[in-house]
Amino acid sequence: MGDPNGSDYERLAGHTEPLISTGLPGPRGSAIIEADAKVTSPSLPRAYSFVPDRGAGAVIKDVDDNVFLDFNAGIAVCSTGHAHPAVVAAIKEQADKLLHYSASDFYLPIYAEMCARLAAIAPMDGPARAFLTNSGTEAVEAAIKLARHHTGRQYILSFFGSFHGRSYGSISLTASKANYRADFGPLLPGVLHAPYAGRFDSFLGLGRLGGEVAEPDLDYINDVIFKRLAKPHEVAAVVVEPVLGEGGYVVPPRSWLLQLRNLCDAHGILFVADEVQSGIGRTGSMWAMEHFDLEPDIILAGKGIASGMPLGAMVARADLMTWPLGTHGSTYGGNPVSCAAGLATLDLVAGGLITNAGVVGEFLMDGLKDLAQHEPAIQEVRGLGLMIGIELPSPQVADAIEIAAFKRGLLVLRAGDSTIRMAPPLIINRGQAASGLRLFEDACAEGVAVSAGLLSEQSMIRA
Repeated sequence: MGDPNGSDYERLAGHTEPLISTGLPGPRGSAIIEADAKVTSPSLPRAYSFVPDRGAGAVIKDVDDNVFLDFNAGIAVCSTGHAHPAVVAAIKEQADKLLHYSASDFYLPIYAEMCARLAAIAPMDGPARAFLTNSGTEAVEAAIKLARHHTGRQYILSFFGSFHGRSYGSISLTASKANYRADFGPLLPGVLHAPYAGRFDSFLGLGRLGGEVAEPDLDYINDVIFKRLAKPHEVAAVVVEPVLGEGGYVVPPRSWLLQLRNLCDAHGILFVADEVQSGIGRTGSMWAMEHFDLEPDIILAGKGIASGMPLGAMVARADLMTWPLGTHGSTYGGNPVSCAAGLATLDLVAGGLITNAGVVGEFLMDGLKDLAQHEPAIQEVRGLGLMIGIELPSPQVADAIEIAAFKRGLLVLRAGDSTIRMAPPLIINRGQAASGLRLFEDACAEGVAVSAGLLSEQSMIRA
């Protein structure tokens, strides 16, 4: 990549440094943002004034031809990078044949092929079946319905800090920000929440915030939920992110997930792994659950499964798929063009991008930990593969660093209260990662200074 005589994709993807030639946003971007504000829903939580136009690999241009290194991949979606030629070719080939026919009512070979591939790579022994959706949140909804239908039980247990989507069932499980749930009640009944791996214990009197405290979480489930709210035999499923996503990219200790698995086994509760953000190679394994050597009963995928095309999946042990004809379906879920993109994505991820995520992820983690040695604002660096969280002292500091990075041509995004996440495309190379580290170090210095009032906020690019 990077050959000046190569394709447009190669030339853009070969950039290892940003190229910012206008103020941000530039004139075209400013005009688009102004027009956007008049017609789009005000509920959309735009992070900053970025207006993308064209991408290749881990590089993306805005409408004013400014070149950025993309360290958020459209919120961990563009797993194979922007406009990977193999994915684009698969999309075009399928689009020339058939754009859509509903797999709920008819038989699509490519739908069955996608389900077979997912069943084959699912991290569970024995046969599995898949149900395809348009998104991760729909995969969560499908899991809720299947768990309740199969077990005949009503309660679903989720965790503080979790994010499972914004539709009514999934938002009922979500507990990362009150803003996601406010003024939408009543939400789905029968949903219970517990602390996640000791990270959110302080307000429950179970220990300090932070750290890897495993026991308090199961104590809360056993001593509070099971004794005061619901009997174990009433709980259909535990829905857990094996790496906490929007809650701050928290990697739990294996002992905690093992205890959850054992708890589920002891009471006939289904273990549902929500890997919408952590799955499909992002952590350096196909699934984050593989890092912990544990098997779920149901696993959920989305985001990076089709490199940016709308696709999600619920994959379950075959013996759990007991719901009869017509109990669940989707008009668009498993759209043939999305399935084509998904199959190409799985080929690329298994063909080398998993390994790259592990290698470049380790390089980034090491560099960030070195930076933390002389940047006191960085309180913790954590993650797996290319799913990395940098904990900062406050939301204000995190926001200031995010904007300072954008100003320099590095796209990062906040997660949780005060975490910056790095989730670049799995195709990112070491040179781009090294540039990102340098830019992030500069952004930290400026962001910390701004948040401390040492620099004028007018010198920053505001969202």
